[in-house]
Order: sequence, then structure tokens, then C-alpha cells
Amino acid sequence: MRFTTEVTIAPEIPRKWLKDRRSPLVVIVGPTGSGKSDLAVSLAEVLRGEIVNFDSVQLYRGLDVGSAKLQIAERRGIPHHMIDVAEPAIELTAGAYARMARPLLRQIAATGAIPILVGGTGFYLRALLDGLSPAPQRDEALRLRLADLARRRPKILHRYLSYWDGAAAGRIHPNDHQKLIRAIELMRLAGRRASEVQDQPRERLEGFAVYKIGLAPDRCALYERINRRTVAMFERGLVDETEALLRAGVPSSSKALRSLGYRQALQYLRGDLSREAAVAECQLRTRQYAKRQLTWFRADTEVAWLPGFGTDSRVRTAAVEKCRQIV
Repeated sequence: MRFTTEVTIAPEIPRKWLKDRRSPLVVIVGPTGSGKSDLAVSLAEVLRGEIVNFDSVQLYRGLDVGSAKLQIAERRGIPHHMIDVAEPAIELTAGAYARMARPLLRQIAATGAIPILVGGTGFYLRALLDGLSPAPQRDEALRLRLADLARRRPKILHRYLSYWDGAAAGRIHPNDHQKLIRAIELMRLAGRRASEVQDQPRERLEGFAVYKIGLAPDRCALYERINRRTVAMFERGLVDETEALLRAGVPSSSKALRSLGYRQALQYLRGDLSREAAVAECQLRTRQYAKRQLTWFRADTEVAWLPGFGTDSRVRTAAVEKCRQIV
């Protein structure tokens, strides 16, 4: 997949946004390493904005190096929200994230500031803006049994789902055990196909005029930046941070420690990989993740794409000009 170097112009911003009572809401998307956080801070300074994170790893306390959280000084006095809001031993789901973030967006807008959503976890953004289908809550005992089955027979979950709900199985990669477990869980708890449960009407976020900006740097330049950033993370103490989380009682099986960087640090600590191999593995997996992010966000026709990194002055200028149309 090639990253475009051309600007994709989104549909004209409806002028009714300036006349109705909806509050402006800016969203910045793009692959990991594209400079989304830097662009968000620059926009917030110009637009009197406050930043709301939708990166699923930055939600967790103690996961600083591996999630590339901006340090306090780098935030330049701009309020940042939805960072360090969850304990790493407990999974914060997309639904829980949306329930926390929606009232926060309204609180920010009520002060006259502009919420600026920034992150790379597309599913969490979708849950926030579009809502999730009404569905049963999690059954932890069932999930543990399914996870154990998947470890012993990696292909069995997809085969099972294909037999009982081909539509749901067609949407999920055979190796994506997390989504397969959720689909089977929905079937067992709701008593009907997961695809039927997931196709129920969703409750969209109301009261906001949403404008989305995407960052699409050159692919080779992005991969070089990802490689350098991965090396820097290990040099800045990613392994020490992972060890500290384990000593604090965070299970190695937790979602937080299965994320990119921490997973490879765990493999190094266990002796499964050398340090050099762990770095190389992390670089590879992060590049692959960046491609998946682009695929996800490219499917959203509402995104106005800008070629380059969020640290580029010309990209910042273009983003400011676009955002000024709605404020």
C-alpha cells in the first residue's frame, strides 16, 4: 500500500455549521509516527483548543515511553484529556472510553474551547463518534475459556464462528482472536448471531460539527521515522518501564502489555529475543500497524488528507486554514 503525496480535498464544509448550534469538533487521524500529537498542540494554540486522546495505550497510567506520550513541557500548557485515566491491569474497552469521553467533549465545548481529538485507534474513535451497537456486557469466565482454546488451537475460533455466523466471520481476520472472542461471546450471551447484534442501530454523538484531518506522510520517510523512534524508545527505558509494570502487579497477559513495544520488551525480558531482535521485531510490527491504520482511516470519506508530518510547517499552516473555516 502506498501513502499518497497528494492532498485529498474533503467535501466543502457546510455553511449551516456556522448558523446552527452545533459546536466545532476537530479530529486528527493518521498512522503512528506521523506527528498527530505535535499538530494537535499547534492547532490548540491557534484555535483555543483542548486535546482529547483516543490512543488506546495512552489511556493507561505508567505506559509512557512505549505509547509516546508527550511530556508535560511538550504540551505547552494545552490541557490534555483522556491520558492516564485507567490502571494497566484492567482493560478499558472502546465502549467504556466513549462513555467517559462524550461528557468530557460537552464540558470542553461549554467553556467555549474547541475539543481536538487526536489518536490512532480507529475503533475507539468510531465508538465515540458513531456509537456501538447495543450488546451484552462481557463474560470474563467465557472469555478466558475461549482465549485458552485459541492458544491451544489457533484456528478453531474462526472455524466455529464461520459455521454459526458466516457474516461476522467474514469481517474478522482468522488471527484476530480478540474480535473473534467478542463475536462468539455476543452469540452466546444474546442468543443470536453476532452480526445481528452488531447491526443494531447505534447512538451517534450529537451536538457537534465534526471536521477530520488526516496526516499522510511519504511512506519511506514514515518508516524511517518509525525505525528511529523504536530505537529511541528502547534507549529511553522501555524495558525498565515494562519491568516496573510487572513488579507493580500488572499481568503480562494484560491488554496494555500486549501492545506494541511492551510485547517485544516482554519477549526480551523472558529471553525469547535478544535486544537487537526485539527492536527489529518492534520496528516491523509498528510499520505493519501503520499500514493497517491507513487502511482503516482511508475508508472514511470525511477525512481531509494532508501530505507530510504534523511537524511540517506547511502542513500546520494548511491544517489551521482548514480549521478556521468552522470556528
